[in-house]
Amino acid sequence: MRVFVTGASGFVGSAIVKELLSSGHQVLGLVRSDSAAQKLTASGAEVCLGDVNNIEIIQRAASTCDAVIHTAFNHDFSQYKANCEADRIVIEAFGEALMGSEKPLVITSALGLLNYDRPVTEDDALQVSSTIVPRAASEEAATAVSAKGVRVYVVRLPASVHGSGDHGFIPVVINTARDKGESAYVGEGHNRWPAVHRDDAAIVYRLVVEKQPSLKVLHAVAEEGIAFKQIAKVIGDGLHLPVISKTGDDIAAHFGWFAHFASIDCPSSNKKTVEQLGWEPKGAGLIEDIKNAGYL
Repeated sequence: MRVFVTGASGFVGSAIVKELLSSGHQVLGLVRSDSAAQKLTASGAEVCLGDVNNIEIIQRAASTCDAVIHTAFNHDFSQYKANCEADRIVIEAFGEALMGSEKPLVITSALGLLNYDRPVTEDDALQVSSTIVPRAASEEAATAVSAKGVRVYVVRLPASVHGSGDHGFIPVVINTARDKGESAYVGEGHNRWPAVHRDDAAIVYRLVVEKQPSLKVLHAVAEEGIAFKQIAKVIGDGLHLPVISKTGDDIAAHFGWFAHFASIDCPSSNKKTVEQLGWEPKGAGLIEDIKNAGYL
């Protein structure tokens, strides 16, 4: 298959490109810079140079491929809502380009959108609105596109997609601990983060385009839920800092804009994803990676 991958030079996207190429597929990767284009070419992929928000470019690229995997997302949290709405427009544009073709469109969502007193499953529909939780815009767009007959899949990623070179949530927690001189958790620290190694997540995306399963929402989750206190402890131990609970106003004082994410309790199941894809995550666990993958 020839697969169009957005965010092809990103932390997750680059792993997907590598996984697809090693499995014998062709890749057309969207990147924004000449340096990223050079790396993509060196990997054996074709380059589509441009911005994901350029609708003409992405629709033209999608029309030349057998499948689309969309991972690009602007993680500038100072304009988070605007970025989420921009993602809605991109997904709807892909839907227009693929309508009537039966080519699969695989989009990316976040497991932190759902919160229950039990592990989130693939059957759990999004209950929040983008007016309340901006990131919900991506799944809302996927639903709208699917209603028009496009073959859409949603891959929900956990709070931590980890591995060497990670620049996501765990580095934020580590840098905050360094800045504050203590590694913190919220309350008793029992809130749980699901996690997956990025190489295992990349396999999920590859298997989706290959198998095109009946399951339309999939969970790229290797570890159902790791207590945030355990994450804070391994960081504190590694940095030789005290490990402290934060409550009340001290939560925001320590974590700032990240307080919401530090409080997320979102254990998540991968049972149906494993059953339908035959996926077997084999990468290092989150705690092992924090210790050994260069995070500290």
